Amino acid sequence: MAKTVLIVDDDPTQRRLMQAVVEKGGHVAAHASSGEEALEAINAGGHIDVVLLDLVMPGMGGMKALSEMRARAPQLPVIVLTASGSIDTVVKAMQAGAIDFLVKPASPERITVCIINALKLQELQGEVVRLQKTNSGALSFGDMIADAPCMRQVVRLGQRAAKSNIPVLILGQSGVGKELIARAIHGASSRTGKPMITVNCGALPENLVESILFGHEKGSFTGATDKHLGKFREADGGTLFLDEVGELPADMQVKLLRALQEGEIDPVGAKKSVKVDVRIISATNRDLAEEVKMGAFREDLFYRLNVFPVELPPLKERMEDLPALASHFISRFNAQEGTQIMGASAQTMALLKAFDWPGNVRQLENAIFRAVVLCEDNELTPEDFPHISGVSHDIIEQVEEAPLVIETSHDVQNASGDEPDSPVRIMTGEGHVRALEEIERDLIEFAIGTYAGQMSEIARRLGIGRSTLYRKVREHELDVRGEKMAG
Repeated sequence: MAKTVLIVDDDPTQRRLMQAVVEKGGHVAAHASSGEEALEAINAGGHIDVVLLDLVMPGMGGMKALSEMRARAPQLPVIVLTASGSIDTVVKAMQAGAIDFLVKPASPERITVCIINALKLQELQGEVVRLQKTNSGALSFGDMIADAPCMRQVVRLGQRAAKSNIPVLILGQSGVGKELIARAIHGASSRTGKPMITVNCGALPENLVESILFGHEKGSFTGATDKHLGKFREADGGTLFLDEVGELPADMQVKLLRALQEGEIDPVGAKKSVKVDVRIISATNRDLAEEVKMGAFREDLFYRLNVFPVELPPLKERMEDLPALASHFISRFNAQEGTQIMGASAQTMALLKAFDWPGNVRQLENAIFRAVVLCEDNELTPEDFPHISGVSHDIIEQVEEAPLVIETSHDVQNASGDEPDSPVRIMTGEGHVRALEEIERDLIEFAIGTYAGQMSEIARRLGIGRSTLYRKVREHELDVRGEKMAG
């Protein structure tokens, strides 16, 4: 998604000049003619990524506006514009929180570099804040991307659950973000700032499950050379998140049930039980009710865990969140990889929205990571997602270099042969020219396959308008990305 740059200057000519540079760099320009107007734009909640702020304006001056911006939006990068360029002015602006400065008149190249650096710094700061919140257990629902209607209900349930110590069972497919919801519940609860310990029950070695969860005393079994507290005691006072709880062995289900009921655990080799104060949040991608019927999961433990169920929808049911999720992942990987991807093209976003995402948000995250590494421009294109679009950079280059060829039946077998004519047959098996409508259908179908359903590219290569192409696709009832278009 394109980044928004707020241009704050009382001179309309300067604003127009800055706008031209901003838009040429692939960003969106917003305007404010005064410091007061700029603060209103920031307070209005409209997403602003960078501010270009003139220091000399009537009314609220630039320095005062800068101070107010830093107080209201500490992470918002501000670049100050000054006509004097004096050292004192620059020093004061930087001390007040500006990240860079431009002396009027600044060259377009200098402005562009300043904006790129500001966006990169913002991404780095955002990643640092995210990691700090995650590590400190202070991640909240406000840090989540959950604007889709089905996710708003999830957030409402999570916020209610956070107000008490009620056991929560998070349900959903793999990769939907169950741990993120668990962390948000912990961060919004009275236990925020206390430990949040995560245990992947499906990854525990069967012979060490009890020791890992409940701890052990030194010498309690072969190899126990030191005392181990266990996950329950590590989480004492905080939250224990049992991911994939349906994978626990039957004997451990009994011991987990006792720990939940009595609020105490029995470390391996210990002579007495140990009291623990732990809030339990569990998660599973299994149908535990069905597992109970099959005898694979204890019924009493199921009811103990399933006091407050929260079900997360798959990504395909919350496509409204996909653009924001993609933008978030692009920013994160920009910070990690040192890249400068501005966003994804409209065609790319349409491609991502059309995909089913069986691996959910985790698959989207990994796809964006790979695309950021593959990208050779400043925005992601369909060619950066070859596993989704079926088109790689190499294929695109070959297609652009090679002209579209229509072969006659002189060099290929006719319709009665075992092999189909390639790529588009214009002669019948009897040696006559095929009907124009038939050739047109085959040619469009061939182009759809060659350009992986990219309608703009197909229309350009065939020399027709997109509306005409769509009409002909409907007339011929052709398939585009697996969906038959009928009139």
